[in-house]
Amino acid sequence: MATVVVVGGGFAGLAAAARLAKLGHAVTLVERAAAPGGALTTVTAGDFAWDAGPTWTTLPAVVRDLFRKSGRPLERELDLVPLDLLREHRFADGTRVAVPGGSRAAQVAAFEELGRGLGERWAAHVASYTDVWEALRRDYLEVPWTPGSLPRRLEQVLDGRQSLHRRLRRTFRDERLELVAGHPAVAEGHDLRNVPAWAGVTAYVEQRFGAWTVADGMARLTEALERRLATRGVTVLTGAGVRDLVVRGGRVVAAELDGGEQLDAEVVVVAVDPRRLPTLAPLVERTMPAMPPVVVHVGLTGELPDLPHEVVLHGDPLLVVRTGGRAPAGARAWTVHGRGRIAEDLLVALARHGIDVRDAVVARVDRSPRDLVERWGGSPYGVLWQGRGTVHRRLGPTTPVAGVYAAGAHATPGAGLPYVGLSAALVAQAVGPA
Repeated sequence: MATVVVVGGGFAGLAAAARLAKLGHAVTLVERAAAPGGALTTVTAGDFAWDAGPTWTTLPAVVRDLFRKSGRPLERELDLVPLDLLREHRFADGTRVAVPGGSRAAQVAAFEELGRGLGERWAAHVASYTDVWEALRRDYLEVPWTPGSLPRRLEQVLDGRQSLHRRLRRTFRDERLELVAGHPAVAEGHDLRNVPAWAGVTAYVEQRFGAWTVADGMARLTEALERRLATRGVTVLTGAGVRDLVVRGGRVVAAELDGGEQLDAEVVVVAVDPRRLPTLAPLVERTMPAMPPVVVHVGLTGELPDLPHEVVLHGDPLLVVRTGGRAPAGARAWTVHGRGRIAEDLLVALARHGIDVRDAVVARVDRSPRDLVERWGGSPYGVLWQGRGTVHRRLGPTTPVAGVYAAGAHATPGAGLPYVGLSAALVAQAVGPA
């Protein structure tokens, strides 16, 4: 049995702690905020509540595997609900497409409404990622990997020189399909010229596995994991930040808290941005964080347009409207994200797209990118793509410091709830049972 300290109580930290405790290790989780959860928490104002971060996920098997491998199955804890729609895209020319998930046929039909032949064009683009997904799944997502000794099929994928921008320009003659295919990366703050083409595999994942949410809000996932940690005997320290790691002879021996106290550790799992820890910062000095968007949460009353759970309004700025917040009877709770040239209030920008809710606002919470980074201790969008070499600059699951492992959005395999969950699974594999 190893003495394990997990640094960070976001989804990655909670998942890693639960898995390692089930494997028989003595685990302490340290979170600098007053409560765990990170971006997987709730923002409230009066009777309104909004998911602070993600409102849905793909790859539901990641969450199910986490609960199965740490104790009782997910279905005994909370409801994971499928969504018929991934998102609706609205374009500058007035056209729109509602993109379903989990079905090739449904996607073909949806894109055919944009123009004859566009459905099959989209389906061919998605299918072109089949081999990419298999290589990633087998050798990158499901087993710990070591840069420099990769299977040939994975090496060919990761070292491809083509950018996602170039691939989409060559694949589509219709700019609207380019915008749809590139949206997941753009929404996370990346320039498609710096994103490797293989990262477009998101389109394949969304079509094959669909979108899923948690009944009553994604923060219920954090609550269920907190209960799981209590069941597994994990010690949780909140309001306690980790200043740095203590290393002797090239191996970690403790985590030093902000107040100077040291927690002895044979294993440390870093589930935060490694730039926060002086010992690890030099190892990631060639990377940059992908910054969060400008965010406004609004509580609304009165007559409102009937929107799906997520609407993407293409333009500059790019706006994303999420409608799934909790509100009292007769009201609604929306969240608006903005990226690009934001020279005005997001609700003014939204009104220019024909969705004017300014007179309906009865509650509002604004968050700038700086606010979000300070609140969460780093960006939940992980490492900024700066070309194909970025994938080799992330830490995790192992690191050059013996006994130190990395999980979370800044680690392998990257940002996004399913991949963060997979990072915790990779760490648990690398550490192994007691």
